[in-house]
Amino acid sequence: MGRLYDAMREESAPEQVVAAIAGRQHGAISISQLRDAGLSDAAVMRRVRVGRLHKLHRGVYAVGHMAPSNERRWMAAILALCGTPEERDAGAALSHRSAAALWGLLPPDDGPVDVSLPNRGGRSRRQGILVHRPRSLAPREMVRRRGIPVTSTARTLADLRPMVSARELRRAIRQADFLGLPTGADVALDKTRSELERRFLWLCRRHRLPAPAVNMRIGPLTVDFCWVETKLVVETDGYRAHRGRAAFEDDRERDLILRGLDYEVQHLSYRQVFHESARVAAILRGALERRGAC
Repeated sequence: MGRLYDAMREESAPEQVVAAIAGRQHGAISISQLRDAGLSDAAVMRRVRVGRLHKLHRGVYAVGHMAPSNERRWMAAILALCGTPEERDAGAALSHRSAAALWGLLPPDDGPVDVSLPNRGGRSRRQGILVHRPRSLAPREMVRRRGIPVTSTARTLADLRPMVSARELRRAIRQADFLGLPTGADVALDKTRSELERRFLWLCRRHRLPAPAVNMRIGPLTVDFCWVETKLVVETDGYRAHRGRAAFEDDRERDLILRGLDYEVQHLSYRQVFHESARVAAILRGALERRGAC
């Protein structure tokens, strides 16, 4: 009986350390941290068997029976890539859509966790984690929020631009403005927010149309493109952002508001912008001439 009490006393100190570390990390802990706390690999496996540790990734565990959360999932992804003492200098940070969710710019989703590794350190692949290898990620672009390493809001928005629809990016930027978070000069200066929008500007230059204003505010709305003098608006509608009944109703409501303000609205699809540029340019030129711009 005395030996049992001695063993329990010996385990009490590691348990307190483990609880403290996990408490700071939303209930997640890495195998290297468990070892640093004084637990052998055999002791870790015993705790897994009896349900005191629950595997999240290889070498990353949830402590006890804490309810799952997005924060724990995000922190576990960071630990999975940079969980050993040798790898902690790799500087993993939550990024892209996952970072936007942590900052409150976009809603969380159930997809893979986005993590950026700014150098060649850290592990390259884990199930449920999408690893990004940016060419550069300055220390000033990595901060902590709720104890989780994450890209700054300005860097997050810059990373989001090629990944999400123009509408989602507008939503994220508006939310950042509402929360008083920096959006970054690069986002403010280059106002195109998708490949489709950049292609439309190319179309205008290629066919010598007057340059439109980009992502301009009109009343309560932000429109993709506008020729202000003639009140002609172009909305570039990617399928992913405009499918479904809710998007359909939203687009119709936007059109009514704009027409009530005496704007003409032209909707262009991805296929039309990319593969029918001459036809699109001719139609827009006719509309501009009719409204007095060309």
